[in-house]
Amino acid sequence: MISQPSRHCTVELQALPSRIGQVRRIISAQLRYWHLDPLIDPTALGVTELLTNVHRHAQPDKMCTVDIALLLDRLTVSVSDHDPRVPTVNDAKLLDTGGRGLALIAAVSESWGIRPEGELGKSIWFTLPAPPAALALPPRPVYGATTDGPFRGTELSAVIREHGPTDAARSAVVG
Repeated sequence: MISQPSRHCTVELQALPSRIGQVRRIISAQLRYWHLDPLIDPTALGVTELLTNVHRHAQPDKMCTVDIALLLDRLTVSVSDHDPRVPTVNDAKLLDTGGRGLALIAAVSESWGIRPEGELGKSIWFTLPAPPAALALPPRPVYGATTDGPFRGTELSAVIREHGPTDAARSAVVG
């Protein structure tokens, strides 16, 4: 029996360097809303590494989706792109300036993996254990408008979809 419904947030974006910090702030705010403050740093690190990999390596485009989902006592974070090539964990040397992304994710996460989706691309995911105290708390209240507000027509085309305890969907364009 599931005692607490799942919580889910999706951000779609083009993995450009200017977008990575914005997505990191969005994910951090969502984790604060879910009372998962202790998971902000490892989640932000993992998302940064995966989005950097999409920016550097993904073909034919840089479009991707970041999903975070809290189900029972686990936070699962995944980044999906359109490149079917599966990355490998590198054995980076001490002075190498790159090649540590997946090793960092393995070091900070409870588990991780790659889910190939054929010619449609792949998803790379990792899990983190949720602190028990956070699971018992209701979501924090939202203050202010929940409309698109002044963000229409902005440069950032990331779309956030959140599914909370009522499974009602909200959408907002982030600026």
